[in-house]
Amino acid sequence: MLNDAKIKAAKPKAAAYKLADSEQLYLFVSPAGGKHWRMNYTYGRNLKGKPAQKTLALGSYPAVTLLDARAKRDAAKAMLREGRDPAVERRVAAKAKALSNANTFEAVALQWFELKSGWSVEKFKAWRDAHDGGWSPRDSRHWVERPRAGWSVVHAGDVFRSLERDVFPEIGDLPITEIESPRVLEVLNIIVQRGAIETAHRVCQRISDVYIYAIPAGIAKRNPAASMAKALPRVPPAKKQAAIIDRIEKNEDRLRAVRQLLIDCEALRTRAGTKFALRLLALTAVRPGELRGARWEEFEGLDGPEPLWRIPAARMKGDAERKLEEAGDHLVPLARQSVEVLQALRQLSGHLPLLFPSERHAHRPISENTLRALLIRAGYEQRHVPHGFRATMSTIMNEAPGRQKNDRAIIDLMLAHVPKDKVEGAYNRAAYMGRRRELAQEWADMLLEGMWDPHVHLGQPIRNADKSPKGPRAKAAA
Repeated sequence: MLNDAKIKAAKPKAAAYKLADSEQLYLFVSPAGGKHWRMNYTYGRNLKGKPAQKTLALGSYPAVTLLDARAKRDAAKAMLREGRDPAVERRVAAKAKALSNANTFEAVALQWFELKSGWSVEKFKAWRDAHDGGWSPRDSRHWVERPRAGWSVVHAGDVFRSLERDVFPEIGDLPITEIESPRVLEVLNIIVQRGAIETAHRVCQRISDVYIYAIPAGIAKRNPAASMAKALPRVPPAKKQAAIIDRIEKNEDRLRAVRQLLIDCEALRTRAGTKFALRLLALTAVRPGELRGARWEEFEGLDGPEPLWRIPAARMKGDAERKLEEAGDHLVPLARQSVEVLQALRQLSGHLPLLFPSERHAHRPISENTLRALLIRAGYEQRHVPHGFRATMSTIMNEAPGRQKNDRAIIDLMLAHVPKDKVEGAYNRAAYMGRRRELAQEWADMLLEGMWDPHVHLGQPIRNADKSPKGPRAKAAA
């Protein structure tokens, strides 16, 4: 039998030779001086029907010590006793290892994402790269291959961004089978530490969903993110969207407060288009995102008795199924005051597709922060947000005198709230239009009673004069 002293003393010779250990294990010494562990064994039959002679390489000395070589020999013999060829088992294991290394978390997560979203990630990345990293749901036809996959374009974009921002940089290049629960928790704790607890819970669920896809696909055997949410801080209660009417009990005081808000905002020096956007948002109580993306082609009959804003289903809140519904557009009857806003606005953006284009890029809508910034400048920070007009309109109108039996449901319909019964929701989208028009006009009359015509904002200064020591007035005085 061999020992370390004999192995170290073995010198290369003109021809290769063997140093036997025990049970078919030996050290092969090459003329170049290499020392390699090998084991002879028999498995199966050759073409002549005799036991087939085979040799198994077990590694090289000193990387593989004598004890390691004997352990590998014993493992190979155990396989032989079970009727398995150790050489074949090694090739299978090597192939599985290579496949595991190729199945990184990012690669599998993108497979899951394409299945759920209907996107082609390759086409999306190409589109994004060609447009300086920007993209819009309106352009989704260029990369969405299965529109009815289940996710809306906006939700799919949120999922993809969270994976790129929070997950792939941390574990994206690791084999999915080698990621353990503590590593997943590290990824989530990074998100928690920046104060985004709700985001951490969402990312946890998405990592878990990737494994739920990978396990039945034979790519992974267990889910290290299972029950991980219990190890995260509890999601704080969702904050209600601030509205100026909060904590105001009397309806007349609520109405007075929202009217004063509009007066304060429109008294500021800012772009007329921004003031028109705020007034139209207050009048229609649509979601701010629906207002930002409004296009002139969506408005009908502005010169007739029944003006209408038809917001396409694809731009409405909801899943992909709802966005693809036939006759799923949201119909917004327009009061006389809303039409006046649009007539004044047409002088600013009537030649463009968008009602409220960005100052720098006419093909893009204003920022989602534009109206919020206006409210903050007017002194309403944390007291009212753009979305707050929806609760304001609903509360005041529901408690106004003269309400009819079905008005509460009709007001919900005007706000495009999704009913539990989807069939009923589809049926009602165009229902009660007469009463909806009456309520829209009633709300506009209450809100803007005695207010100035929107045309007065056209041509007005949009910025305050520069009174700094280096400003133009100081230079002129000098």
